[in-house]
Amino acid sequence: MNRQAQAAVLFLVGAALLHAGTTNLYLRYVKAGLQPLILAAGAVLIVAALATAWYEWRARTRTKPAQDHEHEHDHDPDPDPAHAHREPRISWLLVLPLLALILVAPPALGSYSAVRAGTALQQPYGYMKLPKSDPIPINLVDYAGRAVYDHGRSFGGRSVRITGFVALDKSGAPYLVRMALNCCAADAQPVKVALTGKIPPVLQPDAWLQVTGTYTARVTHDPVNNGPIPYLEVTQAKPIPVPSDPYDESWNN
Repeated sequence: MNRQAQAAVLFLVGAALLHAGTTNLYLRYVKAGLQPLILAAGAVLIVAALATAWYEWRARTRTKPAQDHEHEHDHDPDPDPAHAHREPRISWLLVLPLLALILVAPPALGSYSAVRAGTALQQPYGYMKLPKSDPIPINLVDYAGRAVYDHGRSFGGRSVRITGFVALDKSGAPYLVRMALNCCAADAQPVKVALTGKIPPVLQPDAWLQVTGTYTARVTHDPVNNGPIPYLEVTQAKPIPVPSDPYDESWNN
């Protein structure tokens, strides 16, 4: 590709990054904390594209008078060497993935990935102080860690409220799941909470629920990696829309 085409591709890549970084689209790929880097990278690429286009324009305007002078003494019917080295048009197909990034938002990882990967629950270094409300609003990963490694002592007998999407194992047993990530969606792993008690009679995989319940000492083990999966005694469950950030980033903080 010539420099004009390179500048165009650079500009499109930068625009795609800025579009993803200024909307919730980037959350489908990386954790929320990387938004400033995405915006900075997009801005740098756009500046580089404009600089490349400006440099090429200046080079052409400087060489054009000299070429015109040579053409007065040269009767070659095709004096422009660029005509002999046309870049293949197929190279513009490189733009298609960029258009896909802008126009098509990939779905977040869901139940299909969750049931095929073992729970990634890790023992936390410590626990943040919980609010005094009842029920306690808490993220799923935090509940799972406290239930397994703190044996629910920090709940003080109060109920909790967590959110996640539904996953069903091969036997039909229901889990509430959040995909936890370190950096990006490529390294996302599931953390699962098994449900018991007043479970809705019909559960659809990938449906998002807000579940209120109480701690129970019951623990099962993931059939994939034998990791611990705590239970939650459900007292109420209601469907909710898919959150803007479907991933959980708290497990490695």
